[in-house]
Amino acid sequence: MSTLLGISAFYHDSAAVLIVDGKIVFAVQEERLSRKKHDASFPVNAVKACLSCAGKPLTIDELDAIVFYDKPFLKFERLLETYYSFAPRGIRQFLSAMPVWLKEKLFLKKIILDNLKSIGDFDKKKLKLLFSEHHLSHAASAFYPSPYNEAAIVTIDGVGEWATASIAHGTGSRIKIIKELKFPHSLGLLYSAFTYYAGFKVNSGEYKLMGLAPYGNPGSDRVKKMEELILSRIVEIKDDGSLRLNCEYFDFIVGMRMVNEKKWEQLFGFPPRKPESEITQEHCDLALAIQSVTENVVLKMAREAKRITGCDNLCLAGGVALNCVANGRLLDENIFKNVWIQPAAGDAGGALGAALSVYHMYYEYPRNPDGATDSMQGSYLGNEYGGLDIELMAKSAGAVYEKCEWGELYDKVAGLLENGMVVGWHQGRMEWGPRSLGNRSILGDARNPDMQKKLNLKIKYRESFRPFAPSVLCEDVKQYFQNGYHSPYMLIIDYVKNSRRRALPEGYHGMPLKEKLYHLRSDIPAITHLDFSARVQTVHPDTNPKYHRLIEAFKKRTGFGVIVNTSFNVRGEPIVCAPEDSYKCFMRTEMDCLVIENYIFEKHKQPPPQEDHRWKEEYTLD
Repeated sequence: MSTLLGISAFYHDSAAVLIVDGKIVFAVQEERLSRKKHDASFPVNAVKACLSCAGKPLTIDELDAIVFYDKPFLKFERLLETYYSFAPRGIRQFLSAMPVWLKEKLFLKKIILDNLKSIGDFDKKKLKLLFSEHHLSHAASAFYPSPYNEAAIVTIDGVGEWATASIAHGTGSRIKIIKELKFPHSLGLLYSAFTYYAGFKVNSGEYKLMGLAPYGNPGSDRVKKMEELILSRIVEIKDDGSLRLNCEYFDFIVGMRMVNEKKWEQLFGFPPRKPESEITQEHCDLALAIQSVTENVVLKMAREAKRITGCDNLCLAGGVALNCVANGRLLDENIFKNVWIQPAAGDAGGALGAALSVYHMYYEYPRNPDGATDSMQGSYLGNEYGGLDIELMAKSAGAVYEKCEWGELYDKVAGLLENGMVVGWHQGRMEWGPRSLGNRSILGDARNPDMQKKLNLKIKYRESFRPFAPSVLCEDVKQYFQNGYHSPYMLIIDYVKNSRRRALPEGYHGMPLKEKLYHLRSDIPAITHLDFSARVQTVHPDTNPKYHRLIEAFKKRTGFGVIVNTSFNVRGEPIVCAPEDSYKCFMRTEMDCLVIENYIFEKHKQPPPQEDHRWKEEYTLD
């Protein structure tokens, strides 16, 4: 038996993954357990959870190897060469970064061993500690769990050691990296630069920029002009998808900010947006322009991967692979017969890829993909809690609950949704990756025209423009969406069918943002974005029977096999993990009902929550 632990840490979204004989047994991000969003520290809690996931806890000595997801010496080499190349620019950042590297990151092996000692005793001489390259970890996370024996692999993110994107060829249990794009030229960093300029946080706000893009005025002179400026002044893009940034416009290379704000303001005619300030049409148009550029680069890279490998299958990973709109366009273009995207495509997923790369390429264990089914198990790979955990939480919180028979639960909850209630839905094993897929989700009625506003402002405490995703029965997806893609991991954009749309008023694209937002666009308005798009999750009875049964019950009542699904958290906090996390989030918002397994907590029956002024200051928007 082969037991491997994969780890990612020290940049953002640290995580740990346990694989046994090639099977993914457990996977969790540190943030879910530490309750610190995007926690980058060594994943002590996640490692403990991996070791404790079986009936008998594992010791560190029982692991065949521990694998870290990138190589710190290569990253240090890149930093030194970059500072040398741009000197004397960047002296301030150099002086800031070097002490951290010399004290901590350069001696990563010692840091890992010291953190492991805090978890349990082990024989240091016997421990096998291995390091995978960053983009190989991404490629492995995409290819090895995929259904394919052979595939082209494209990875795109900000930066690893040197590489910012790669094209690889996976065959059987082997991966060969064929081409790499090197730092500082990076599609991920380009998109993050625009994220920064639009007033969102880098490495976490990129999806907000993607969500803002449909508010741009398509085909307008301003959007066309912005695209032209991006392509003529900021980045040069080649036919193979490789690109070259104009470093005069960027500060992340040797500075303390993402961009040269003065040059960008001169170029686009407006300053960077301050976080939480008003979003104007200029910001929306800029988001649309860079989204269009990004999609075209992804398509060029995919075509190049097809040309080089000749494969019919494509696997994707890296942070840019979470851009659902680009993924939807990629499927629409039919460059490949099949496309599979790692649901934990960002750095957390590197922990999985690191472990799998060692299992298949270091230990040379074979794969047996069936061509149809991936090995992610629906991505339900995290912590699970039973009735005793729920009852202990309820007793501690003084919470009032009703325990339902499973046969009655689905119809009861479906009735709450039908009546306009917002329901926190906590079931089974927590999801792996950034998407809530029906086990740690907040649910609502997609038909309700007020649901988007209610969820954004009263539940999630976030920007009102943000769209929500539909969860739809896999067998019904073509009734609601044009292409009807198989999309269990909520990673692909599709479009609401024409027959369900409402006509847009004259002059719609010239309307103010808020007027556009609350226009009724379809018969499922809560999940229909400005351009009639939706980030679809298809729900399958084999991977999530409980969630499938709930939506079936809702369909039986309403005739609609689709509901709203958003992540079970509020702005600034990670997705909930344990029952106490779910109950706290439930009580701190205007959620109507919480369902943990077959325990129902109704808001009007609960004792008044204790005042938490820190929470209000941090999460309530002006």
